[in-house]
Amino acid sequence: MTATTERRPASPVRRRQVKKTVLSLLGRPDLALLLPELLSLDDRDLIGPLFSALCHTDPQVRWHAVSAFGPVVCRMAGRDPESARIVMRRLLWSLNDESGGIGWGAPEAMAEIMAHSAALAGEYIHMLVSYIREDGPEAFQDGNFIELPLLQRGVLWGIGRLVPRCRQTLERLGVAPDLRPFLLSPDGDVRGLACRCLHLLGERPTPAELAKLSQDGHQLVIYTGEGFVSCTVAEIVRRWQAGEEPMAPPGAFSGHCGGCGREGGT
Repeated sequence: MTATTERRPASPVRRRQVKKTVLSLLGRPDLALLLPELLSLDDRDLIGPLFSALCHTDPQVRWHAVSAFGPVVCRMAGRDPESARIVMRRLLWSLNDESGGIGWGAPEAMAEIMAHSAALAGEYIHMLVSYIREDGPEAFQDGNFIELPLLQRGVLWGIGRLVPRCRQTLERLGVAPDLRPFLLSPDGDVRGLACRCLHLLGERPTPAELAKLSQDGHQLVIYTGEGFVSCTVAEIVRRWQAGEEPMAPPGAFSGHCGGCGREGGT
C-alpha cells in the first residue's frame, strides 16, 4: 500500500483549538515575538482564524492579523502561488457588494500581503488603487470607488503601507490626483491618512489645502506594526509642509517573509 501525503481536513475540535491559539498569539503586545510562533503553524490552519481576526473587537488583535497575513500568504505564494491568489481573491470578493459582507480589514490585509510579495503586488496592486478611483469613460473604467469611510480608511492605510515597496508603480498608476479629494472628506481619519499618503509619495500641499487642514484638530490613531501612534491631522500636515519625516512611517515592520517583498518590486 502506498502511503499518501495528502492532508486530511482538520476536525472541528482541532479547528477550534487552532483558532483559540491564533487569537491568543495575536493578542500579545510584541509582533516581532509572536510572529515566529504563529508561523510555526501550518498555513492552511492559519488562514481561517486570520480572516476571523480581521473582525475582532480588540484593535491589537485585528491589526496583528493584518500584519500576519503578509508573511503567511507570502510563504504560501512561494510554495503554491495559486493558493495565495485564492486568499487575495477572497479578500477582493469580501469588498464586492454581491458578497453580502463589508470587507472589514480586507484592504489592509491585501496591502500587507503585497508589501511582502512582489509577485502578488504585480498582480493585484491596481485593484487596491481602483478603490479610490471613480470610473472614467468606457475605455478607462478601472474604478471601484468605495464610499464607506471606514473602508476608505483601510484603503488609504494600505496605499501608505505600499509606498516604500511599490512607489514607482503607484506613481505610474497616478494615485496622487485620486488621493487629494479625500483631504475634503467629512471623516477625520480619512483626511489624515490621505495627507500621510501624499506626504509619503513626495507630493506638496497646496495653499488651499494648508489653509483648510493646518488647524484640523481631529485625533486619529495610526498602526505602525510596532504599536499605535496617536496624532492630529494638523500634526500630519505640519510635518508634510515642513518636509519632515512622515507621521508613523511604514516599513518598520517589513521583511518578516525573508525577502519576498522588494522595493519597487512590482
